[in-house]
Amino acid sequence: MIRQKIIGLTGSIGMGKSTVAAMFAEAGIPVFDADAEVRAMQGPGGELLAPIEAAFPGSTGPAGVDRDRLGHQVFADKAALARLEAIVHPAVAARRAAFLEAHKDKPAVVFDIPLLFERGGHESVDLVVVVSAPEAVQRARVLARPGMTPEKFDHIFGLQLHDSEKRARADHVIDTGTSLEETRAQVTSLIASL
Repeated sequence: MIRQKIIGLTGSIGMGKSTVAAMFAEAGIPVFDADAEVRAMQGPGGELLAPIEAAFPGSTGPAGVDRDRLGHQVFADKAALARLEAIVHPAVAARRAAFLEAHKDKPAVVFDIPLLFERGGHESVDLVVVVSAPEAVQRARVLARPGMTPEKFDHIFGLQLHDSEKRARADHVIDTGTSLEETRAQVTSLIASL
């Protein structure tokens, strides 16, 4: 029996990682979206609401976690961020384990993890795929998002490993600074090579 390949998919904000993840899913490769799992667990009725509210009073409501309020409590406070991560990370790990169990018969799965290198997740995957685009394309994409400001972008940009470093550490790079058809061709070629 062929051992399942775990593909770590990552890329900085605005690089097109979600688009590439969707292409893997369309090709029949199951995708575990870490951010989507966190949003679900922090949304209305989510399993993380009670522990987050206990640790950060006033940070949740009927709509789930109030990201702005929570952000104010953990922003620039490493100890508070560590407390939040101690709540969130084990829950995500449990969901990831359940995902692997549900898809154990598949030859490959994708872990879509934005901070794959920054959080050490690259050590638990078989190969790393970095989604990348020129910095001007990245900036334009991000600043086009509702509510995004140059200051917010610069803050997020500063938290992430630089794209050149990610590219240097990648097993494969998918360039999304091209057309969707060219990006899809790169994904298709990568899947065929597995």
